[in-house]
Amino acid sequence: MRRDFHDPVYKEWRKKVLSRDRYCCQMPNCKHKKLLQVHHIKKWSSASMLRFDIDNGITLCAACHKEVTRNEHFYERLFTDIVRDKNA
Repeated sequence: MRRDFHDPVYKEWRKKVLSRDRYCCQMPNCKHKKLLQVHHIKKWSSASMLRFDIDNGITLCAACHKEVTRNEHFYERLFTDIVRDKNA
């Protein structure tokens, strides 16, 4: 299944992640508030059951998202811990 960025369910998921993260990049030592994107912690292609789970998303600025892309496995634990701490 291809991602539809115009899908209302996707848009709502994205909005909830951005809101939870207070519209701020969550990469440690970044905190940019512009050019924000929402990253799936467990990849869209391999975790279909988590695609719209708020806890599987994290806000990143475009530069940090580019750094993470294709290296997701290195960041998965870090991002999971950040989200878990927010929910505590």
